[in-house]
Amino acid sequence: MSPTKPISLALQGGGSHGAYTWGALDAILEDKRLEIEAVSGTSAGAMNAVVMASGLLNGREEAREKLTRFWREVAEAAAPGSTLPGVGAWLSLISKMVALPTLEATVADASSPYVFNPPNFNLLYRILEGAVDFPDLRASAAPKLFIAATNVRTGKRAVFTRDKLTPKHVMASATLPHLFQAVRIGDNYFWDGGYSGNPPLAPLIEGGDAGDIIIVQINPIHRDQIPQTPLEINNRVNEITFNASLLAELSQLRAVAKIAEAGGSADGRRLHRIGGDGRLERFSGDTKFDASWDFLQELRDLGRASAKHWLTAHFDAIGVHSTLDVSATLHRTEEG
Repeated sequence: MSPTKPISLALQGGGSHGAYTWGALDAILEDKRLEIEAVSGTSAGAMNAVVMASGLLNGREEAREKLTRFWREVAEAAAPGSTLPGVGAWLSLISKMVALPTLEATVADASSPYVFNPPNFNLLYRILEGAVDFPDLRASAAPKLFIAATNVRTGKRAVFTRDKLTPKHVMASATLPHLFQAVRIGDNYFWDGGYSGNPPLAPLIEGGDAGDIIIVQINPIHRDQIPQTPLEINNRVNEITFNASLLAELSQLRAVAKIAEAGGSADGRRLHRIGGDGRLERFSGDTKFDASWDFLQELRDLGRASAKHWLTAHFDAIGVHSTLDVSATLHRTEEG
């Protein structure tokens, strides 16, 4: 049997669209020719990362099953008639909050989580805490984990490593400031990592050993239609914001490593991407708050199909050359 190929994964965040990443991970875990050496993740990407890593303590199949159970619990908690009180109303409130204009002071006050959610109830915290044995996760060595959050006071990216992870660190990575109160860890407060690293690449280059980094991208960089309604405008602003750090890192890598053409490398690393191919563009931004099981399964199947297609087309390139044309990606962004 041929030796496995080591890879690192960089997992974007994007609400329930993280189920697309679940599908991509399912296909990657199924392919025994690959060995996951390190994972960076933000928000939903961080949750996928730690749930998968927790499952890998008992093998690939357990990792696949854990991811399925995690997303199933999210769907069950969001379903009408859930046994968890107020969950349906809570998610309904969240979906409405993203549609509210943010310029009016009265709306800004009403949309503050310190006002409408004083106890800082966060359902995902409970689900995550039940899904992952964090002491066991911290005690294990592989794969390496790099979870991104944003320091509220400094605006800088914080990266939490596996040996320090608790549920609070993962939730800090997924704390949207209009929906949840900032997460306090020690003397610092944190918001969603999407503002500063979605997903972070530098930790995989500086702290990972695998020569190949596969980005799983779920936020569209390019959209043809110009948003006009308040909801469409807000959704597009969020997409641009949460892609900005990724594009900045890619730009820096191109400048420093001079990877002007596909097939170049960044500090000896080869870059690849699953997603970012237009398949998720048909879903509007507000669907990131749709946690219905049918929708999550649709996204999972789409992510799994995308990963299977990518592996069929590009497996031989792993360990040889990049398949992500960084120059073309940035050129389309810069020139339109």
